Parts: sequence; C-alpha cells; structure tokens
Amino acid sequence: MKLYLIPSPIGNLADMTYRAVKVLEEADLILAEDTRTSSVLLRHYQINKPVTPYHQHNEHKIVQHLLEQLQGGKSMAMLTDAGTPGVSDPGFLLVRECVRAGVPVECLPGATAFVPALVNSGIPLNRFIFEGFLPLKKGRHTLFTQLSTEERTIVFYESPMRLVKTLADLIQYFGADRPCSVSRELTKMFEENKRGTLQEVHDYFKEKGVKGEIVVVVQGAA
Repeated sequence: MKLYLIPSPIGNLADMTYRAVKVLEEADLILAEDTRTSSVLLRHYQINKPVTPYHQHNEHKIVQHLLEQLQGGKSMAMLTDAGTPGVSDPGFLLVRECVRAGVPVECLPGATAFVPALVNSGIPLNRFIFEGFLPLKKGRHTLFTQLSTEERTIVFYESPMRLVKTLADLIQYFGADRPCSVSRELTKMFEENKRGTLQEVHDYFKEKGVKGEIVVVVQGAA
C-alpha cells in the first residue's frame, strides 16, 4: 500500500532513473495525466501495467475511489506528461488525501524543468521563489507589483504564445535592465538558454519567434 510519485523526462527519455523504471514495473496501477503521452515512455522501457487517466478534469471525481484502492493494499505510481507530479501538474489532491488517511506517499527524485533552468541561468540561486504559471488576467497586476520588489530570484513557467507579452510586462514592472534567462526545450535536441536583460531577451524572441516549453528566471530586485 503506497502511492509513488514518479518524475518523468521533460524531453529526453534517457533521463528516466533506474529506480523509477523499477517502481513502475512493480506497481499495481499507473496513474497517467495523459495515457497517450505516458504510453510512449512505458513502451520505451517495456513496462506493461494497467494504466488509468488521472488529470485535472477527473481528479476530484476519482480521488476517493483511488484512495480506497490504496487502503485496500494496492500500490500506485503517478506519472504526469513531463516532470514531477504536483509541480504545476496534477498530484496534490491525491497526495493530500493519502496524507490525511495515513496512506504512505513517496516521491522519487528526478526530472523537473525549473531546476536546470535555474542552475544554468547564471543568476543567483541561493534564494529563489517558484511561481508556476502566472495568472493570465485576474491578479496579474497585483502579482507583478508584488514581485517587482522581490529580492529573491524569481522562476516561473510560461507558454510560448505568451512569452513575448510577459517579458514586455516584466519590463514595465521590473525595468528593462533586470537580468533574466529564458530556457526553451530543455533536454531536447533544440534546447536553448537565452540570457541577458529583460529588454535584450524580449527583443530576441520577438524577432525570432518562440516554440517549445519555456522556463523564465529573473534576478531579484537589488
């Protein structure tokens, strides 16, 4: 009886750990954010186990049923599309209910996008905050106002469709000269890490265009 949270590669399938593969092979049931995405990973490592969808649209409906199965002695392994479950992905709700019910939960170490983006940014990382995905409208102004005086390094995820607009917003609230780094397609063939001031990085992506998964790292206020 245990729930395992399994970090999955954010791009390169070779980043899967030996232990993660072993846990998936031994689990009674695999929970997958998108069964089509996870099937690629499972086929690659020749893992043949029952898989059921677990995502933001059904987690509230099935969480009690999953908890009952865990309490009945089953072991489950949770996979999201990329990275560590619960980090800007489904996972928190089931973990919370397991903790409340006394069901053991174990999170394996492994892939997550914001850590390599932060480490290779060249921006101080002794103190940082992670904001996940920024609000699109409601609360955006308030958040940017608060973050403009934040002294710790700021890390967040962004959609490629919104990156240029977000960088423009950051220039407005933080100033054009604030150092930043944008990491794109980490671990994949076309990985890119663009470093410079907010203005320089904004102008670069405005001219070039943006594709892929994005992590933004911004230096804190002086």
